[in-house]
Amino acid sequence: MENHHTHAETLQEGLDIRKEVLGAAHVEKSLANATEFGKPIQELVTEYCWGATWSRPGLDRKSRSMINLAMLTALNRGHELSVHVKGAINNGVTPEEIQEVLLQSAIYVGVPAALESFRIAEATLKEMSINV
Repeated sequence: MENHHTHAETLQEGLDIRKEVLGAAHVEKSLANATEFGKPIQELVTEYCWGATWSRPGLDRKSRSMINLAMLTALNRGHELSVHVKGAINNGVTPEEIQEVLLQSAIYVGVPAALESFRIAEATLKEMSINV
């Protein structure tokens, strides 16, 4: 599948998807807080992660969210996990599915990483007023 989008089009598509998944307030805060030094990484993430990858038709957003939760658990990236728990809920992932992803992750990436992800996910869901 060839992509004939311009840089600006892919960046805009990425911005739109990023806001839909993570929430406009979070994305706008991330972009507004970016320094001149950090601005290039925000643009790269928006264009390539969200515009070039999340826009692909091969997986739905719910599946992409569940994959991200597993990978972020494996990498022990708590802050990003919390952000993507919110995104997963926005993409239709249930708290029970989040729980299953984290349990499966425990077996393959280790219990300490999964325990931390459980703590972060539970706190994030409670912050979102979702009963767990």
